[in-house]
Amino acid sequence: MKRPTTRRTVLMAAGAAAVVAAAGTATAQSTDIRGEVTFKGDVAIPEGHLEIYLEDPAIKDKTLRRAAKTRVKSDGGSRTIEFSLPLTKSPTVSPTLQIVARLERADGWLVARGSARIEPGSPVHVTLKTVMY
Repeated sequence: MKRPTTRRTVLMAAGAAAVVAAAGTATAQSTDIRGEVTFKGDVAIPEGHLEIYLEDPAIKDKTLRRAAKTRVKSDGGSRTIEFSLPLTKSPTVSPTLQIVARLERADGWLVARGSARIEPGSPVHVTLKTVMY
């Protein structure tokens, strides 16, 4: 025998659907930018500190130009280093917004640099290129 649909059953189903919908949109809007860094020629990334930051070169004020930053240590044996750049606020998507990665030795000398434009919703791939002095 089938039970009749009551008002309580309908309200419970609608409430459950609303909770699932809200949870789905909350997880879809990630506040992190994820990606990976490689070295040109698919060789191992040299030893040093890798500084990765979000930059908009169209902004004239240098202090406001960088929105977020993270540092990762390279041991000299990895071909790929994955990163996650936490954002404290949602940056406005600008056509000039980019991720910049700088590899420095322990003594502070810049070894390599690379950058890539940000495509909303997709991971970022930055290729480091050797810096010439």
